[in-house]
Amino acid sequence: MTIVDDLTRARAETLAQIDALTREFDEVVAASKSSNADDEHDPEGATIAFERQQVAALLARARRRLADVDAALVRAAAGDYGTCADCGRPIAAERLEARPQARTCIECAGGPAPRR
Repeated sequence: MTIVDDLTRARAETLAQIDALTREFDEVVAASKSSNADDEHDPEGATIAFERQQVAALLARARRRLADVDAALVRAAAGDYGTCADCGRPIAAERLEARPQARTCIECAGGPAPRR
């Protein structure tokens, strides 16, 4: 399996996640419109507003991941995949395995220094 296959699979998974989260968000919004309950003062659990914001945050994160995966596919097509966008050095295989859409090496990403 090639990196393009991995990225294409990650893209499809992310699109499915975005679709599911969008449906969930729409359901939460619809529930808040059809309910006249005062959930802001309900001691029994999370408010509709909290649930809406939580789903919105997950949706934003999934959309950022999709943009990262799409950018990685562009880099792969251009022959730049696996090269750090900041310093130009190769990105470690372990990092690319864990995060195929990574655009920077671990050092430039601000991670811990590599073990030697």
